[in-house]
Amino acid sequence: MTNNSNTKNLMKILIGAAWLDGKIQPEERKYLQQVAQAKNLADDPEIRPLLNELRTVQPTECYEWIQAYLGDRPSETAYQSLIEAISGLIYSDGDVAVEEAQLLNKIESSHSEETEHHSMHNSAIHAIQNLYRRWVETQN
Repeated sequence: MTNNSNTKNLMKILIGAAWLDGKIQPEERKYLQQVAQAKNLADDPEIRPLLNELRTVQPTECYEWIQAYLGDRPSETAYQSLIEAISGLIYSDGDVAVEEAQLLNKIESSHSEETEHHSMHNSAIHAIQNLYRRWVETQN
């Protein structure tokens, strides 16, 4: 995924996260506008209608964007970027809605599971390597 595409997807996720509680708060709106300007996305044809609230974003759509952003094998950097960006939005209005907290919790849980799976995978490979080394040693 290109960096620009990644940035655009992250912006869509932020807009979707702002809609999770059913409406975009004034502080969230201001935050989203600032991020869009900083990332040169305010006039993007895909972002502009979302940013200007010309259509609402459903929670399922937001979660689909998150899945697309993270992909099948998300990196630590992707998780951190996502968590930091969403945290910035969530705390911009000083009020954390239940839906927003659940979103962050779900992402962090998913990250923990991915890290644990990766760790278990590495442990299994290490154990197989040790067995193989011992087998080779017994053959000599």
